[in-house]
Amino acid sequence: MSEVLAAQEIDLCYGSSRVVRGANIALRRGEIAAVSGPSGSGKSSLLYCLAGVLPVSSGEVRFEGRTLGGLSDAELSALRRDRFGFVFQYGELLPELTVEENTALPLRLAGQRKAQALAAAGEVLGRLGLRELRERRPSQVSGGQGQRVAVARALVHRPAVVFADEPTGSLDSVNAQAVLQEFLTLARSQGAAVVLVTHDADVAAQADTRYTMVDGVLTPQGRPAP
Repeated sequence: MSEVLAAQEIDLCYGSSRVVRGANIALRRGEIAAVSGPSGSGKSSLLYCLAGVLPVSSGEVRFEGRTLGGLSDAELSALRRDRFGFVFQYGELLPELTVEENTALPLRLAGQRKAQALAAAGEVLGRLGLRELRERRPSQVSGGQGQRVAVARALVHRPAVVFADEPTGSLDSVNAQAVLQEFLTLARSQGAAVVLVTHDADVAAQADTRYTMVDGVLTPQGRPAP
């Protein structure tokens, strides 16, 4: 199976500071890759480069064979809206929307009719055990529930790649494990590739392939031991 996302020798510089140094990574559909390392090592910057949020200073990032650096701003926006999914550490749910409306947001932004989008959102929420919460606001659900809603929103439009930046970092260990398992199971079942940034070795161990990042240098660690 061909690579869906690949980066070759990418650098990211802020002035004289080289935040990402010659990083290489390649993902196939359904593959989970974890990037771990200390705070400030460049993990989140790498993630945003791979997602086309930050333009690389050198090297290239390719999605389905297309170089992101060759796309216009409009094309990049459409790519992130339609083909990518995002899960952030604190969920980043919109407080004025219900759980169901938050989940349906990617579909609505893509132009899908409200009834269809809400129906799709309800299906994904059901798979994550959240159907009974669909009419609640984010302030009315627990941290673990809110993070599962964020996972549902990231996966509702069946993206090709999901970028997860410390998705369990704000949760206790029990909720973190539950959210992670649901996230990875659903992502795999949909054939989505996942780039998972984490500082937690136990989280990283559940990925198919692992990398460590220290001072901007990405080093492959291979597959975890059985």
